[in-house]
Amino acid sequence: MIRYFWGIIPIMKREVIDAILDRLEETYPDAECALDHKNVYQLIVAVALSAQTTDKSVNLVTPALFEAYPDAFALAAADPEEVSTYIRRIGMYKTKAKNIVGMAKILVAEHGGQVPEDYDKLVALPGVGRKTANVVLSVGFGHQRIAVDTHVFRVANRIGLVDEKDVLKTELGLMECIPEERWSRTHHSLIFHGRNCCAARKPDCENCSIKEWCEKHL
Repeated sequence: MIRYFWGIIPIMKREVIDAILDRLEETYPDAECALDHKNVYQLIVAVALSAQTTDKSVNLVTPALFEAYPDAFALAAADPEEVSTYIRRIGMYKTKAKNIVGMAKILVAEHGGQVPEDYDKLVALPGVGRKTANVVLSVGFGHQRIAVDTHVFRVANRIGLVDEKDVLKTELGLMECIPEERWSRTHHSLIFHGRNCCAARKPDCENCSIKEWCEKHL
């Protein structure tokens, strides 16, 4: 496969990248955030809870959680031990309960109870890392962002969009090789492909819609 090299990051030819992205969008036309939420407050809490846990598991616990704590003010006033009882079925629930209560306290104290539309302010919140901030900016505020979770990291490197060993370099590599207006859509497409076809242990290469361009398959 012919590549261009921009700095240290290997890049597929633009027409190949466009073909892959077009095919993924055709394959997963409904690809979007799988975390149930009604507003940006619910979104940031759900994304924070989803670390090392499936979105499906998070969606099972958030209805009762959001009924009990409908906004940042209610969550900020809560006891983390009490909050943990609502999310007990997900991984690291005690740490996550402490984090989301701490996050809510800062939202109330510094942002009037609202989720800030600013990357630096988001990552300053407890339990909010680069991925969570990017998801909130993309899904909650409509910014073009690429949030690299385990699916995006695996699929992007496996098919050859990038060739990186860590999450940050993968994100920067994808930002370099993918047109900015396609960042958010590509993020969701790669996640859906990872969940539905390109599994970690046993990818379904024979039924892969982009196998003609995939470096693993070639």
